[in-house]
Amino acid sequence: MGNITLSHRELDRLSIVQSVIAKKITQSQAAVQLNLSVRQVKRLVRGYRLQGDDGLISGHRGRLSNNRIADSVRSAALDKIKSNYADFSPTFAHEKLTELHEVKCSVETLRKWMAAEGLWKTKARKKAHIHQSRPRRSCVGELIQIDGSPHAWFENRGPACCLIVFIDDATSRLMALRFAPVESTHAYLQTLKNYLDQHGRPVAFYSDKHSIFRVNYPDKDHEPTQFSRALKTLNIELICANTPQAKGRVERANQTLQDRLVKELRLAKINTIEQANLWLPTFIEDYNKRFAVPPSNPTNAHRQVLHTAEELNLTLCQQHTRILSKNLSLKFHNVEYQIQNYGKGYRLRSAAITVCEAADGKISLLHQGKLLTYKIFKRGEKPTPIADEKSIHQYVDQAKKKQRIYIARKPSPHHPWRQSTVAC
Repeated sequence: MGNITLSHRELDRLSIVQSVIAKKITQSQAAVQLNLSVRQVKRLVRGYRLQGDDGLISGHRGRLSNNRIADSVRSAALDKIKSNYADFSPTFAHEKLTELHEVKCSVETLRKWMAAEGLWKTKARKKAHIHQSRPRRSCVGELIQIDGSPHAWFENRGPACCLIVFIDDATSRLMALRFAPVESTHAYLQTLKNYLDQHGRPVAFYSDKHSIFRVNYPDKDHEPTQFSRALKTLNIELICANTPQAKGRVERANQTLQDRLVKELRLAKINTIEQANLWLPTFIEDYNKRFAVPPSNPTNAHRQVLHTAEELNLTLCQQHTRILSKNLSLKFHNVEYQIQNYGKGYRLRSAAITVCEAADGKISLLHQGKLLTYKIFKRGEKPTPIADEKSIHQYVDQAKKKQRIYIARKPSPHHPWRQSTVAC
């Protein structure tokens, strides 16, 4: 007779059943100890009398589960992952298999399948670092965390660029996304305009200490930047974080986006900034359904934008101050502008003029809030650009593109330059 292997649970049942048969305890007492009904205890006693220890072994041992997923489903899921989602995490791959291919299994089951096939490397649990958490704001629109995330968003299909991210502190909702060549003042101002058009004015923005948001010189820290000047005009508070961890909500969102958004762009076959910006609202809606949480207070803290469309566009331009000369002209970026048809005489001599430079390069001239008509009197060479570590690559790419246009080409034999002139 072969050996019989009993589990700890079955050994406990064996001792209690033997006590019942020896009439040391009643079947009712055995039912209480085993947490079973009296009917089940009678079944165990009957099985032990007929088969001995074998009668206490579960009949399911060694048999496949009735809920076991078929091998064909496993093979189909792994084939889809290998062909389309090889670098996806198990959670992200499970979402795509469920939504697009109707494969039904749990995330953990898929994780085990991918690990067995070498498609996913399990990670050791990190040692927990305890940080005191800051409570979320209670209302939507009270605090919006903002940041730029330079990354190869289009992988090798397009140029590296920067994603401007606006995320709500109370709900973790993505409020605005915009791709831009580099993290610049114009990029933030354009994203801010889209935000104001969709949601209104929030109470405050929470950013890092980049020079876009504050002047980082001790003796000039009171001077506004272009972005902070626009927020002050709109009555929106700007708060700068002392460390990246302080604005952890947007930092963690950047990590998620650098994984999910890159792969979604690949699946959508999007390769340019223009295509991506048109498609981003679809992604934002799906992202917020998955990851946003409800606010503790349902009140919306956004306020109505009180400026007209024209005033808002001028506010969100980069503004510079110039002094008019005696002939009512000024220079900006080596271009001389002359004021036209403004009253009689030269009463605007030495007046301070606000030069508004839009993202598309359009120039508007303001004096005491009124637009001035002008003509370009003289156009000089563009000034040498000033770049930091984030914008230098954009200027180099622009120079390469410009130089390719002016590559010298050998004229064709029939080109007018090669035709000799004959005197009449």
